[in-house]
Amino acid sequence: MRHQYIVRKTGAIAEEWLVGDRAVSALYSPKLENAAWLSKAASSRYVSELLAYLNYDNLLFSRATGMQRFVRKSGINLRELAEDPAALDTPRKVFERKIQYWEFRPLPNERGVVCPADARVVVGSTSQVKGLPIKEKFFEVEELLGGACVRWTRQFENGDYAIFRLTPEKYHYTHVPATGTVEDFYAVEGRFHSCNPNATVRLLTPHSKNRRVVTVLDTNCAGGTGVGRVAIIEVVALMVGQIEQRYSEHKYDDPLPLSKGMMLQIGSPKALFRPGSSTVVLLFEPERIRFAKDLRQNQQRTGVHSRYSIPFGQVLVETDVMVRSLLATPVK
Repeated sequence: MRHQYIVRKTGAIAEEWLVGDRAVSALYSPKLENAAWLSKAASSRYVSELLAYLNYDNLLFSRATGMQRFVRKSGINLRELAEDPAALDTPRKVFERKIQYWEFRPLPNERGVVCPADARVVVGSTSQVKGLPIKEKFFEVEELLGGACVRWTRQFENGDYAIFRLTPEKYHYTHVPATGTVEDFYAVEGRFHSCNPNATVRLLTPHSKNRRVVTVLDTNCAGGTGVGRVAIIEVVALMVGQIEQRYSEHKYDDPLPLSKGMMLQIGSPKALFRPGSSTVVLLFEPERIRFAKDLRQNQQRTGVHSRYSIPFGQVLVETDVMVRSLLATPVK
């Protein structure tokens, strides 16, 4: 089945090349519901790390699969690179590449929240009651935040969310979506399910079952963006076993691990997924932000073959966005 999305920059409909789609479709097929052990094994840390080695670190395997052909097919812009393209001699180096984001991903002039990644995004509200509640298919907020964190569950109850799906060819650094201080920072253990659309629509709440790192920012601090608290949840996926916190205020210089009380600046590099596809979820408090008009309109656009639309029983189309581009503005 085809999966299409909207390119934000042009408004054009584009077709997604789903890497390993047949294998993922088979693994998450309803026919295998009685073989739970297989799904459990495939989403384990061991299998994820083994697949990551075979796909991203094995030079012989890299040559056999035609890495250069992959770079061309995936449309990676070599002009954006912050380093010599010749140094990208393994798939891992391609996926963990650094770009000149200060040149090719400028911050918007308008004050607001920016996209934390090069990704495909859907947005919504956890208070939705019309039609099928999207939040119950993608994630349960309480489980996503770790279950025991009752304070944060209450804080973001009936708020807004944005889900960013990073496909394998994407730039895999995440950036800070809003200026604020780190009020909380913790990891939640879980598995390593794929973030392929098939896995998302067939597995109940996959984002809240995968291993993830939660950062809660207070943006109402002095000098902050002023949109209340923002939760940044970085979620691992199949072949992504590690999320490294690498906060840098100037380009990629002097990266720092995160800790409570740190002031983070909007648009700065925050973390690196190592390697492959993955997901970032942003949660906002109620009535603090309004998502960009084009993202809301694209999501309801008809004539686009989205794998999300059929199982949800309503039009639900992703928009391909660039990191540091406008996501939302403050509610006045």
